[in-house]
Amino acid sequence: MSVGLLAVVDDILAAALKASAKTAGVVIDDAAVTPQYVQGLAPARELPVVARIALGSLFNKFVIIIPLALLLSAFAPWVLPWLLVLGGTYLCFEGAEKVTEWFGTHHEAETEAPSSEPKLVFGAIRTDLILSTEIMLIALASLDTDLGFWPTVGALALIGLGMTALVYGAVALLVKVDDIGLQMMKHPVRRTRRTGARIVRAMPAVFRVISIVGTVAMLWVGGHLVIANLAETFWHGPSDVLHAIEHVVEPAGPVVTWVVDTAVSAVFGVLLGMVVVGVVLGIGRLRGRSHH
Repeated sequence: MSVGLLAVVDDILAAALKASAKTAGVVIDDAAVTPQYVQGLAPARELPVVARIALGSLFNKFVIIIPLALLLSAFAPWVLPWLLVLGGTYLCFEGAEKVTEWFGTHHEAETEAPSSEPKLVFGAIRTDLILSTEIMLIALASLDTDLGFWPTVGALALIGLGMTALVYGAVALLVKVDDIGLQMMKHPVRRTRRTGARIVRAMPAVFRVISIVGTVAMLWVGGHLVIANLAETFWHGPSDVLHAIEHVVEPAGPVVTWVVDTAVSAVFGVLLGMVVVGVVLGIGRLRGRSHH
């Protein structure tokens, strides 16, 4: 009995690790997006707010996403590719919107008054719902269909807990690093003070780099999700083009193939995202005219 239980646990761990690897892009994006929700808060409120968002993320995964994903995979598996196409398109839209902001296009949301803490937490949990849905659906799609119901539940639960701990642990560390640097600047040892000052000066650049990495990850993951799941639904065109390009660069090795695959997916994500941004802006302008 104990040997059988160990075998099941081993299968769950192996399946969870394999599926987790395919969610890396969305996890990076999640970790890069979340710190913006605590910027501007009093230092004493940063960790409590991160903790509340993390609890909301667990609620999203265990109460909403995993039960719905299991129900859909059991009774309407054809819906899952469509959900991944919609989710991937949303990620492309978010990424493209950030790219337009890099080039000076400011969106109306940026001019709004600062939100209260409950609104900030709600906004972060809402964004997490989308990103966590992507993480869990990608994980579910990556699991072996012969795994069985309870091992699948166990693997998804392990992935949900692990990803939440990883993302919000990293976020908590990031938002407190500057405070650690400020404390080091008060240290009597001169070298420690200098190190603290360097940390404080470096953090704005660190957050900019994280934001760029998060945006690229968003476009790459979103583009790849749409390409792969369009092929599962009604259009093989983008997937055929991607496979043709991969075939050309295969002799250069797996690393080059992965880089090219990622770059093509990201370019597709940018193009799709820009189309959606254009549609959203056009609808916004039409609504503005109708109100005058």
